[in-house]
Amino acid sequence: MNVSLQNIDKVSALLTVKMEKEDYQARVEKALKSFRQKANMPGFRPGMVPMGLIKKQYGSAILAEEVNKLLQEKVYEYLRENKVNMLGEPLPNEEKQPVIDFAKDETFEFVFDIALAPEFDVTLDSNDEVDYYTIDVNDELVDRQVKMYAQRGGKYDTVQEYSEGDMLKGLIAELDENGNTKEGGIQVEHAVMMPTYMKKDEQKAIFANAKVNDVLVFNPFEAFEGSEAEISSLLKIEKNAVAETKSNFSFQVEEITHFVPGDLDQTLFDNVFGEGAVHSEEEFRARIKNELSEQFQNDSNYKFLIDVRDYVTKKLGKLEFPDALLKRIMLLNNQEKGEAFVAENYDRSIEELTWHLIKEKLVAANEIKVENNDITEMAKEVTRIQFAQYGMLNVPEDMLENYAKEMLKKKESVEQLVNRCVESKLAKALKDKVKLNNKTVSVEEFNKMFE
Repeated sequence: MNVSLQNIDKVSALLTVKMEKEDYQARVEKALKSFRQKANMPGFRPGMVPMGLIKKQYGSAILAEEVNKLLQEKVYEYLRENKVNMLGEPLPNEEKQPVIDFAKDETFEFVFDIALAPEFDVTLDSNDEVDYYTIDVNDELVDRQVKMYAQRGGKYDTVQEYSEGDMLKGLIAELDENGNTKEGGIQVEHAVMMPTYMKKDEQKAIFANAKVNDVLVFNPFEAFEGSEAEISSLLKIEKNAVAETKSNFSFQVEEITHFVPGDLDQTLFDNVFGEGAVHSEEEFRARIKNELSEQFQNDSNYKFLIDVRDYVTKKLGKLEFPDALLKRIMLLNNQEKGEAFVAENYDRSIEELTWHLIKEKLVAANEIKVENNDITEMAKEVTRIQFAQYGMLNVPEDMLENYAKEMLKKKESVEQLVNRCVESKLAKALKDKVKLNNKTVSVEEFNKMFE
């Protein structure tokens, strides 16, 4: 068998494979014997069909199958051993590929178009300056987080007079044009409502200082500015009926519920960070500030890699790609979407491919490797962040490990975790190499960068 590679230009090549009978004959004979053992044909016992009949009926198909298997093995073996940096997959050449007849031919020639990755060098050092944004964990952010934890440890008390933020329960009844309860109109018993979320201030003001047993008149359509979701939920009607429901309603207050945040005491401290980990409000706030700083550092590193990507891409300039060949590959992988999809998405795919190639170079240059332990720890970290979003910071180690094990059972999750490990290590390595243009921003300013 002869495999050869001929460069057409810097980013494309022709791969030619010439296969003689002796290259595939043994494999074909073995496959025929295996097929004969399983063949079930009328008039013959299983495994006793004459080989001549097997070859006559199935020989060409089996030959084609075995030749294609061998072809794939040898092509990828050649590419691997010769370190050919191929993009996508080999495609049969549309002009030079000879017609193949497996029923007659014994010698086969296959010609493939190969898309090659562009050659380039990329290095980053102290001469390269990249922005690095640190999110300011100020007192306002800490106060917000403290308030959130206090609310989760809070309780609901029944009170006699309404104040902003309270929840009302009562009887809602539709009124006619004279202000009387409408016969056959909408009525909802034990309806629950929070006037705080009304959109019209004049409607919200109707409930100011309301007391139990008060009967108030308001207009739900005006109060919620015609919102189908909110009005249909409150009045228990279909969404398509909301537009026709613009009359006033009475609301007889039966119960007022007031939320009381939890105390900043040892019970709350223990619930959030574990028993005995924090002993005072000062320590509690300091621990929250530290936790927020660690969470935000991950966000800062993510933004840093985005800025590295932009910086390096501009520094390198536009890389050369075999566009026509890559578009053929893209179309082959998206046949159901057609050429319009390729035309619309090709430039974006090249941008992603460019960064992928750059990142590979940077990973190799910084000798970044991901071990199994790194993947496991990343799975636990991802789980820890997910729990933290719900205010659960004191998650037992065995629970983290169990969640991590479940994530590692899924191939897609493992691939995502590996990528996160690579990017985490790459960010750390590059931060030590380039000159950082440090900037401190608020969380609101940081988030606006992604809008």
